[in-house]
Amino acid sequence: MFERPPTGQAAVIVHLAFGIDEYDEADREFRELVESAGADVLDHIGGSRRTPDPRYFVGGGKVDEIAESAKERGAELVVFNHDLSPSQERNLEKRLNARVLDRAGLILDIFASRARSHEGKLQVELAQLQHLATRLVRGWSHLERQKGGIGLRGPGETQLETDRRLLNERIKMLRQRLEKVSARREQGRAARRRARTPIVSLVGYTNAGKSTLFNRLTGESIYAADQLFATLDPTLRRMDVPVGEPLIVADTVGFIRDLPHELVAAFKATLEETREADVLLHVIDAADPERRAHAREVNDVLDEIGARDVPQIEVFNKVDLLDNESAHVETDAHGVPTRVWLSAMSGEGVETLRAVLADFCNPDMIAGVLRVPASAGRLRSELFELGVVDAESHDDDGASRLAVTASQADLERIVARAGLRFDEVLVERRASRMTPRAEASSSLPVT
Repeated sequence: MFERPPTGQAAVIVHLAFGIDEYDEADREFRELVESAGADVLDHIGGSRRTPDPRYFVGGGKVDEIAESAKERGAELVVFNHDLSPSQERNLEKRLNARVLDRAGLILDIFASRARSHEGKLQVELAQLQHLATRLVRGWSHLERQKGGIGLRGPGETQLETDRRLLNERIKMLRQRLEKVSARREQGRAARRRARTPIVSLVGYTNAGKSTLFNRLTGESIYAADQLFATLDPTLRRMDVPVGEPLIVADTVGFIRDLPHELVAAFKATLEETREADVLLHVIDAADPERRAHAREVNDVLDEIGARDVPQIEVFNKVDLLDNESAHVETDAHGVPTRVWLSAMSGEGVETLRAVLADFCNPDMIAGVLRVPASAGRLRSELFELGVVDAESHDDDGASRLAVTASQADLERIVARAGLRFDEVLVERRASRMTPRAEASSSLPVT
């Protein structure tokens, strides 16, 4: 019989190279994940293989090395930066006499500790149970026993079968609850669509600064910290823009390489906010040397959830950590903003991003000067009542020159009601509202 070893916080971590070029970065991220889970890393064991060993994932000699290290240091936990099969976990725990956790289980554990809302807890529990469902074939002794006692002998369910049935019933119940959550979210999205409120969704690799930027844009104070998966629960808040109607900003869970499929499936209701957005702000850590690889990981997840075709603006955050970079905007050959460089921490460039979003989400907004004749006093009053007048001056003949920023369709309708032609009243179009002025450049891949 095999009873699972008790777990604890003292850990030995294992990461093997399988010919990948980004071993060092993956290794650093793995250590951060383990520390984010609250473990005390006692030893790090590396190595390389061409292919995983079917029985232990690592070779027999490496298993002995891990066992010796865990015994010498009193480790209660061995964490692998790889996905292990149920049989590999069972075999390793027998040989190591310590609890074994793979990468998927580690990430699920971090998510479980960070979820705060009812929805977030449901999503994480569903992901954990889906992960556990594949691991009930382990040799746990209590699962091998059949129900016994007077009246219960003979044919019947083993404890393993009972646990599997109860687990499947719980998964079914959680899915039903999350379907209700998804229905409520869809009602909210439908209401926003009817109100024609644009949605801006923040996406990005974990710890790129999404929550800090969210707080800057919305004036909120959701939890933000320099750690992986600092926040999980989706948050939607209003964001005021220089001109036009307010926007809705959605903060989402951070992505990471090899994100467990169970999490992507469980967070479907949350990630639908990303797929239904009018524009994605892909937040990238400008100071991270691996930003190119991280951007690819994010785009891979966007592909998986069907959001790759949503318009995207790259936001290169943390320019305050770079020596030769400052806040600015890059545009494509058509003058459309494609990248914004800023610092969410210091606030440098955040107002520029706000103006970029106002332009992007309100494409018919114009900034210009209207010459309103003295006889059209009612038109002048209506423009002031709408709050679209930025400044006013007067000509010698009494006509008003009004600097306005508003929807062109609205302006044309108001001017037409006054019996005037819009092309005659509009005497000047001003430059873009973006400050500082966008720097013309072609749309380039992340570098």
